[in-house]
Amino acid sequence: MVCALALSQRSVPVTVFEQEPAPVEDQRAASLHPSTLEMLHSLGITEKIIPLGLISSAYRFHDRVSDSVVAEFDLGLLKDEYRFPYVLQYEQYKLTASIAAEYANAADFDVRFSHAVTGLIEKADGVEVEIESPAGRENFNADYVIGCDGGRSTVRKLAGIDFEGFTYPERFIKIATSFDIGKANPKVAFRNYFSDPSEWCNLFKVMGKRSPGLWRAIMPIKPEETDEIALSPERIEQRLQKFLPNRDRYEIEYVNVYGAHQCVAATFRKGRVLLAGDSAHVNNPIGGMGMNGGIHDAINLADKLARVVHGEASDALLDLYSRQRRHAAAKYVQAQTIANKRLMEERDPAIRSRNFDELRRTAENPDTAKAYMRRAALTDSLRDAAAVV
Repeated sequence: MVCALALSQRSVPVTVFEQEPAPVEDQRAASLHPSTLEMLHSLGITEKIIPLGLISSAYRFHDRVSDSVVAEFDLGLLKDEYRFPYVLQYEQYKLTASIAAEYANAADFDVRFSHAVTGLIEKADGVEVEIESPAGRENFNADYVIGCDGGRSTVRKLAGIDFEGFTYPERFIKIATSFDIGKANPKVAFRNYFSDPSEWCNLFKVMGKRSPGLWRAIMPIKPEETDEIALSPERIEQRLQKFLPNRDRYEIEYVNVYGAHQCVAATFRKGRVLLAGDSAHVNNPIGGMGMNGGIHDAINLADKLARVVHGEASDALLDLYSRQRRHAAAKYVQAQTIANKRLMEERDPAIRSRNFDELRRTAENPDTAKAYMRRAALTDSLRDAAAVV
C-alpha cells in the first residue's frame, strides 16, 4: 500500500490486487523506525498516524535470568538528526487499512480485494496478469508488476526468482495480552528484549483497539513442542506466568505460532517484474526490521519506477533499485536480525556476561550509543545502499 501510494502521488496509475476479501487484522509488525517515519512524512501519513500510535523513545535490554535491566538506548539522543527521534508503535494492519480507506479506489489508485494473481506472461511492452476473482478468471495488462505478496510470494515464484537463505529449526509464538505488564513491572519500556538461554522474549506494547492497549510477547518454541500444545490455554498461561507471575489468569487477545526464515531473493528485478518487502526478503522479528525494510524498498522503487514510466530515465534504473535494496537487505537487515537472535538466546555464561558488558559500555557512551541506534534504526543501511551504483 505504501508503494502504491507513493507511485500514485508521482502520477503513476496503480491497481492493487489483494487476494483477501478485506484488510486482514493480523498482529504482525508494529514498530516504525525514525527513518521510516521520515519517508511516511513525505507521503503525508506520519502526522495522521502519530496520535493513533504509541511513541517509544527508549528500548531496553534485560537479563531474564537475573531479572535486571542490562542497557537502555534512548533515541532522544538523536533529536538533532531525526525529525522523529522515536519509534512509533503502530500496527501494520492499521497502516495498510488507513491508506486503502483514505487514498485508494480513485481512478488512478484502484484496490481490488478478493483478486488473486495466478499467472504472469511478460511481453515486450508489458505484463499480462492472470487473476482469479469473484467474477472468475480475468486477464489484466500492466506496464510493470510489483510483488509485495509476502514470504510465500506468488509473483516471485511465477517469475522464477530464487529465494536464498535458511529456516530456523524452532518456531516462534506471539501472544498478545490486555494485562498491563508495564504497570505491573516498572522495569519494562514500550519495547524490550529479554535475553534468556532457555526462553528469550521480545516484549513490546501496541495500542490495539482499546485502552490500555496490548502487550505482545514473542518467544521461541522448541522443535519437539507441537502447535497443539503451544496453543493450548494451559501452555500459554504457563509461559506468561513464568515470564511475569500474576495472581490472576492472563486475558489473551491473540496468539499465533509461525516459522521464521532468513532469506533474500536472488534479484529484486526480473524484466518487468519487481519485488519489494517480504516477497524480496524475510527475517526473524527481533528488532522490528521487516516492515521497515519493506517500506524502504517501496519508497526507493516508487521513485525510480516513476522516473522510468515518465520517460525521465531508462529502465536500467530498476536494476539499480535491485542492487541497492538487495544490498541493504543482505548486509543490514539479515545481519542485524541474526545477531539480535544470537544475543537473546546465548547459553554460554561467559559469553552472555561479555555481551552484557559490551551493551552497557555502548549504551553509557553517547557516541557509541548513537552509532548503535543509527544501525538499529536502519539509517546506516539507507546511507550505505544509496552509495551502491
